[in-house]
Amino acid sequence: MDYDFTITGGTVIDGTGSPRRTADVAIVGDRIAAIGPGPFSAAETIDATGCIVTPGFIDLHSHADFTLLGHPGAETQLAQGVTTLVTGNCGLSPFPVPAAGQAEAAWSDARGFGAAVTAARPAVNVGLQLGHNTLRVAVIGDEDRPPTAAELEQMCAIISESASAPGVVGFSTGLIYIPGLFAESDELRTLVAVAATAGLLYSTHMRNETSELAAAVEEAIETAERVGARLQISHLKAMGPENWGSVHRALELIDQARIRGVDVTADVYPYTASSTELSSRLARWAVDGGVSALLERLADPETRIRIADELRSRFGRDIDPAGVVIAALSGGEFHRYIGHSLSEIGADRGTDAADAALDVLAAHQGSVSIVNHAMSEDDMRSVLTHPQVSVASDGAMLAPDGPGRPHPRSFGTFARVLGRYVRDERTLTFEDAVRKMTSLPASRIGVTDRGILAPSAAADVVVLDPDTIEDTSTFDAPWQLARGVRGVFVNGIPTVIGGDFTGRRGGRLLERNTA
Repeated sequence: MDYDFTITGGTVIDGTGSPRRTADVAIVGDRIAAIGPGPFSAAETIDATGCIVTPGFIDLHSHADFTLLGHPGAETQLAQGVTTLVTGNCGLSPFPVPAAGQAEAAWSDARGFGAAVTAARPAVNVGLQLGHNTLRVAVIGDEDRPPTAAELEQMCAIISESASAPGVVGFSTGLIYIPGLFAESDELRTLVAVAATAGLLYSTHMRNETSELAAAVEEAIETAERVGARLQISHLKAMGPENWGSVHRALELIDQARIRGVDVTADVYPYTASSTELSSRLARWAVDGGVSALLERLADPETRIRIADELRSRFGRDIDPAGVVIAALSGGEFHRYIGHSLSEIGADRGTDAADAALDVLAAHQGSVSIVNHAMSEDDMRSVLTHPQVSVASDGAMLAPDGPGRPHPRSFGTFARVLGRYVRDERTLTFEDAVRKMTSLPASRIGVTDRGILAPSAAADVVVLDPDTIEDTSTFDAPWQLARGVRGVFVNGIPTVIGGDFTGRRGGRLLERNTA
């Protein structure tokens, strides 16, 4: 039999955690046709001598649904070996309400957005999640109140409808963001129950990642346990020096829940800084009603003083203003401060960090992206090495260049794990790391034909050089692609050959196993 492609001379790590082996990989159409000693006769041969051949990496936590339609080529992902993105995380999705910048969107639901993704012909596969924050905005708005019975019923109906749309694999919450932070446990349990019944994963950016981390983990587990949901705890970490070490208790709670039969895992990115919106650091009452209400409060001198005082009270406990760095702004007065911390901005303006934060928010319509340096390297390693933790980026950038200083995790997460924590530090074995990037995340979203190298599996395949794989993106200079990936196939389409992008795009919406 003649194959379309054969990858010869490489060392195969199949994604299951099994030991590596020398084998050739043959591809026909969009499937892996054979794996073995070869030789396989094929129309085209890829020489993988000295390289490792793995399944395509699955990024379980991405925000690329907000950048994918504008840049479907996804070079930042292909350069790392990522072939599948799971979007709609942290309670944020482009449906049923289009996001900022998508006001002209031609969709109003999951099915419509999925059709837009398919029409864009992405270079990578895409799984969608319905975000609770977006859902709440569509039905309730930004108010701090529980839903009425009719509103709750409407939200449940949208979840059920979304679950039937192509590509939808999960339901997510972001319980530190407007308006998800206003949701109480009864609302969450009701909505998660509907999602679980429809077979969706429940992924959550928990209510607290600082002094109340353990309580937030307990809430997430209790929600999933009571309704029988599969639970994914997003980007597990402890923010602020006073809270370092608390990830060990969080991991214990996950282990104990698994012993009880709760299907719970977590994910992590290999950095000690997070990235989010500056407004998420303000008190709950300050953001009640959304950004417009926040701006009105900032314009009132007495209310602004109260907001600043409450923000200032967190400094030294769970917020280090010297570690909160402006990542992106939409132009304007403070654009020159991109890359500078709140402390630096305050000093330059003759004020303090709290007032600097509110000045930036007021001048930029409440929309300020930050990078927050607040985590422990030891904590990150502890989470990374846990057997039930996947590698995931929490990134959004797909284009290789652009404005601002976004978090380097969009450009380097997977290469950084393989280069730094596998090859250089030996924190993980190659087999362990690849499993955390392939079969483990695939199992979370109910996809059975990706995340492994096996005959009849989807032909998402990566060829990488273990000696040169590395991340080059930094916090000061983030717009740099990873190195060391020599070949990438997405559904049998060669998208990287010899380390060069081919320009071909073979991605598609995911199909989850509903059996």
